[in-house]
Amino acid sequence: MYIKMCAVFSVVAVLSASTLLFAQSGSAFQFTGKAGPNAVGLKVVDQYDFSRTYRAMTDDLGKPYNGERARPLQIVVWYPADTGPGTPMKVMDYSDLNATETNFDGPTAADKAEEAKEAKDPVMAEPMWAIRDAPMKAGHFPVVVYAPSLSDVSWENADLCEYLASHGYVVLASPSLGASAREMTIDVAGANAQATDISFLIGYARTLPDADMSAVAVAGYSWGGIANLFAAARDNRIKALVSLDGSMRYFPALVKQAGDVHPDQMTIPLLFFTSRQQTLEDLESTGNNKMAFAAPNVLNEWTHGDLITVNMLGLTHGEFSSMDQRNEGAGGGFADYGNEDGIAGFAWIARYTLQFLDAYLKQDPVAMAYLKKTPAENGVPKHMMDTSFRAAKGVAPSMDGFRAELDRQGFDHAEEIYAAIKEENKEFTLDEDAVNAWAYELMQEGHLREATALLKLNVQNYPDSGNVYDSLGEAYMKSGQKQLAIDNYRKSLEKDPDNDNAKQKLKELEGNPAAK
Repeated sequence: MYIKMCAVFSVVAVLSASTLLFAQSGSAFQFTGKAGPNAVGLKVVDQYDFSRTYRAMTDDLGKPYNGERARPLQIVVWYPADTGPGTPMKVMDYSDLNATETNFDGPTAADKAEEAKEAKDPVMAEPMWAIRDAPMKAGHFPVVVYAPSLSDVSWENADLCEYLASHGYVVLASPSLGASAREMTIDVAGANAQATDISFLIGYARTLPDADMSAVAVAGYSWGGIANLFAAARDNRIKALVSLDGSMRYFPALVKQAGDVHPDQMTIPLLFFTSRQQTLEDLESTGNNKMAFAAPNVLNEWTHGDLITVNMLGLTHGEFSSMDQRNEGAGGGFADYGNEDGIAGFAWIARYTLQFLDAYLKQDPVAMAYLKKTPAENGVPKHMMDTSFRAAKGVAPSMDGFRAELDRQGFDHAEEIYAAIKEENKEFTLDEDAVNAWAYELMQEGHLREATALLKLNVQNYPDSGNVYDSLGEAYMKSGQKQLAIDNYRKSLEKDPDNDNAKQKLKELEGNPAAK
């Protein structure tokens, strides 16, 4: 059984799925991260997303496909476990999962033959930490969804996933599948497919008794590091992102093409690891520099959420995957950095990821302080990495950003909050109907003062709309401000003489002196 690896050979992340076999000579890689206080359990759950189709109506021979056509998602779950009997997983045990990734009925004869061949590789016997189906530890733990690289397996970073579980996280992953085939496609459709898988896994996590759904993060490597951006833009259950040399940085053109993914509106924290710095000559020589510069850089746009950037000075792209590091010749090749630097660097990636998650999902002030220190202050060896911490600033130009600022400053400041956002982002507008609907929800809940503030802002933004005056008139009427209600219903009729509701309300208000 082979492993599909996603390789990025330049700063523009020219992604290609390549077949890499574990080295017959064995592996020098050893994960050196320190385990947390928990044992690690693992379970594999076969799920279908019945809201999406995956199989074609016909099979490869053109005959009707008789099996389940819904999207198959083999979910691997790592979790904090109680210490008890059980044999830890080996690399081979993870590799065995490949045979049933999209075929839950069992491996084919070809799969079995490949497994038998692969089993001879010494790497396959290497022990891991997780124990299959170990009893869950009591408690509720933050959730991390891991998004693999292009077309890769769910367990490509099993060492990292096990490490996080040992430190008190529930970690879920599924393979990187294309929209309708095992191979991922490098386009918006492919990113959308994986982003939807991420949200499916978050939904599945709700069924786990040990999952704390108030604290959810998504970590993505390479292509998974653009899929997690797409997911976070659409799924506000996601509270933080980790990107392991993610494609969001290298393919901003795809981000722009998505249409609804706006890094300048994101308010969640992002931890971004980069591989070694590239030169302008590297950029030009790839021929794909148009892809990298066809839209604003995602990290430059990330101003309304905290951004922690960690540049791994000696690591190649492939060394961000622990399983890739187990392949012969996976590391080195830059200056005098070698495999030992990749091994050490990966452990620091795991440590910084843990500190980031502890800071933002567990609200740990010690972890937050760690992120703001220099690498040297954290004990990182020289020439390993450099880091930067850029705190969020301003108000995100989005409805969510506007809502959050209203909560902070109060609805009485709605007009000035909106003006401040517009001054910084002239293209930002509040939709008339959306604000109107929001105000009516507030009125139904008895929040008349807040609803009135929103409707006054709507009148300011849409002075030629008869409907906004009508709505404001109703808010004043409900709050007993008769004359203001009359004034606004009259204004509504000026803008829209056919507004029968305004006519009826004026008749009630002006015809009955006692009416409110």
